[in-house]
Amino acid sequence: MHTPSWDLSIAYSGIDDPAIARDLADVEQTLPTLSAFALDDIGALANAVSAYEGMDIKLYTLGTFANCLLSVDASHVAAKKLQGQVNALYSKLSQAMTPYSQAIVNLDEAAFAELLTHDVASWQFRFERDRLLKNRQLSVSEEQLVTALSQDGLLAWGRLYDSITGSLKVTLALPDGTEETMGLSQAASILYGPDSLRREPAWRAVAQAMTIHQESFAAILNAIAGSRLTEYEKRSHTETIHFLDASLHGSCIEQATLDTMMSVTKAQREVGQKAGLLMAKLFGTDKLKPWDEQASMPPLVGGEGQTYSFDEGITIIREAFAGVDQEMAEFVDLMVENQWIDAAPQPNKRLGAYCTKFATSRTPLVFMTWGGSMSDVLTLAHELGHAFHNWVMRDMPIMQTKYPMTLAETASIFAENVVRDALMEKAQSEQDKLTMFWEEAQAALALLVNIPVRYEFEKAFYEQRPNGEFTADQFKALMSDTWRDWYGEAMDETSEMFWASKLHFSIAEVSFYNYPYLFGYLFSKGVYAQREAKGVSFYDDYKALLRDTGSMTAEDVVAKHLGMDIRQPDFWQQSIEMVSQQIDAFEQSLKALGK
Repeated sequence: MHTPSWDLSIAYSGIDDPAIARDLADVEQTLPTLSAFALDDIGALANAVSAYEGMDIKLYTLGTFANCLLSVDASHVAAKKLQGQVNALYSKLSQAMTPYSQAIVNLDEAAFAELLTHDVASWQFRFERDRLLKNRQLSVSEEQLVTALSQDGLLAWGRLYDSITGSLKVTLALPDGTEETMGLSQAASILYGPDSLRREPAWRAVAQAMTIHQESFAAILNAIAGSRLTEYEKRSHTETIHFLDASLHGSCIEQATLDTMMSVTKAQREVGQKAGLLMAKLFGTDKLKPWDEQASMPPLVGGEGQTYSFDEGITIIREAFAGVDQEMAEFVDLMVENQWIDAAPQPNKRLGAYCTKFATSRTPLVFMTWGGSMSDVLTLAHELGHAFHNWVMRDMPIMQTKYPMTLAETASIFAENVVRDALMEKAQSEQDKLTMFWEEAQAALALLVNIPVRYEFEKAFYEQRPNGEFTADQFKALMSDTWRDWYGEAMDETSEMFWASKLHFSIAEVSFYNYPYLFGYLFSKGVYAQREAKGVSFYDDYKALLRDTGSMTAEDVVAKHLGMDIRQPDFWQQSIEMVSQQIDAFEQSLKALGK
């Protein structure tokens, strides 16, 4: 098998498939029916919700198809046009649904209970969450205006970032005096690999490209944050809205949970810093360099680090998943055989990795750029974990499958843990074990240090943004200060352009696209710890937990399945202690090899 590209034909045969035009026309023709339902009739409200759901599923699939094409080729003109058509229809659909949504939010308890006796019971959790925001509503016309303006305002800034980075070329200045030009995503993939000669040039080339376009990236972040803060101010007519409130609501967690998690992590940040310093030893440096942070473990004796073909990576993941249950292994086969994974490097490919799905068929899809490193193996395992999460929920009402980011990372990081442990069990030598400890250390540095850097940087930016727009130099200074605070002695060079190169800051649809990864990392450690304790009953319990993620808050999921309160430090402390033990084992392994 070569490194695969997507086969998206389960949705549409191609961008010219007549079914695309038919589905767009069907939504366009069905939209006016939403204005025909009575707002003061419970049955009519239920019918409006059902009509909305049908159109939402079609638009979601159309949007996923367009986004998949653009992820592989950011310059795809026809896909951009389709994405624009879908976004426009989504805006119209949301505006048409606004009167019914507000009517449901304002129902008294008896009327709300009656609504749930109709064929919309699967929406209960979503409705209950929306009803918590009753005092933050604008008028129907104002809500519709916000939605309409966002398509060519807030959301357009995110699309601009994708367009710039997807078409950007960078030039690596190599040690031998030659130069190499490639797409941004291809250069970024080098940072995850074993190529010690090209890694620093790739990092510097990416930083240089970000610097060249820094004014554009600064404008994007300023506009996205400014738009959100203005909206929050307008919604604060009854109660003051904090800039974190929308993120907390979307993540289905309480402020106390976030504050506790971050304070415990900050108090224990030396665990991640220690991981970075131990990694530096293998690079032969006193401090870790930013271009080595995500790299494969260097070889102990000369040469380059180990690389893996896509086939080898899939085999590793499949065998590891089989150790949990054969059903998980068969799911990996299903993803490969149906070509639902896109991993082939392409010049205009977007940055990052993700899992998405076609709502009509419930088909999960995985996107990444394969570079052949162990980090790529674990990234693929991570995204297949997301895909498996979607797969075990495919028989559920679609509204109950829309889980928050905090809980979304449960299955993905669980999958990484499964693969690392399986490889550790097979390790034949101290060097093989060291490779797995390396991956644990790299994860600890990323999740316990880098993710908090992103959170505290963004939080500080939002605190200061009401005073005026940030310049590129202010962004660089804030990033460098935050970087030094969290990395401490582990790294002596900051990544001052990280605010531009990390696409998460420029995602217009979701604010604070960072702390959920830390939540998922530490929560998943707690879930994974049950694997040995529960034995044969674990797998069914694990799937039951995943199936609850779209209809419960994070606090309730943890209380039900782990019997703990995540508002308290103990929950987070126990997970960090597990990580600390793994880092100590990494240190002992290094000492055993004379490092």
